[in-house]
Amino acid sequence: MSETPLPPAPELDPTVVADYLRRHPAFFVEHDELLPDLFIPHQSGQAVSLVERQVKLLRERNIDVRHRLSQLMEVARENDRLFEKSRRLILSLLESHDVEEVIASIEDSLRDDFQVPFVSLILFSETQRICNTRSVSHAAARDAIGHLLDSGKTLSGILRSDELTFLFGDKGAEVASTALAPIQHQGLHGVLALGSRDPHQYRSATGTLFLSYIADALARVLLRQRPLSSEPRSL
Repeated sequence: MSETPLPPAPELDPTVVADYLRRHPAFFVEHDELLPDLFIPHQSGQAVSLVERQVKLLRERNIDVRHRLSQLMEVARENDRLFEKSRRLILSLLESHDVEEVIASIEDSLRDDFQVPFVSLILFSETQRICNTRSVSHAAARDAIGHLLDSGKTLSGILRSDELTFLFGDKGAEVASTALAPIQHQGLHGVLALGSRDPHQYRSATGTLFLSYIADALARVLLRQRPLSSEPRSL
């Protein structure tokens, strides 16, 4: 009596197999006898074992991770450098004896230590002029750059020619990108602007934490040197 042949086993859906292997990552550890029979083709058409393919993928991922780590380390080193420069600047501002020294400290530090080619400090005042600092009326500031100060936050990017002229005067034509920090503290209003010939130096996504910190410290030091409690409190 002959035996009835068994029906062929149904083929499994590849997605089912893939899902099973994802849920059982140790499958080939428990069934390592299958590894010699597994081959994955290269783009060149050759075949390699699964272990070799895994090693290749891990090597590629390791290179990518090291690249990202290197980028993070460079950002960290740059932040350390910015922090040290900011610390020296803040200490210099705190040690200033009068407004003239405050202005000289901020301009010298930004130009020499931070290597910023264009620096502009403008205070908004209707009646007072602090030392040799450039002062303009609140109305003039509002007309020229009011929309840039509406948020009250530091920003960076490429500005229009009329905005650059207001901030940097005749040198505005040389400025390709700008970082701008509002100065606002207890009635004192103004703006601290940095300019670069490089259009990519101050991009819209550029971090502005340190510039905001410097502007906040500057506002308090200036106010301490010469309070402006009588000035209007907003543009």
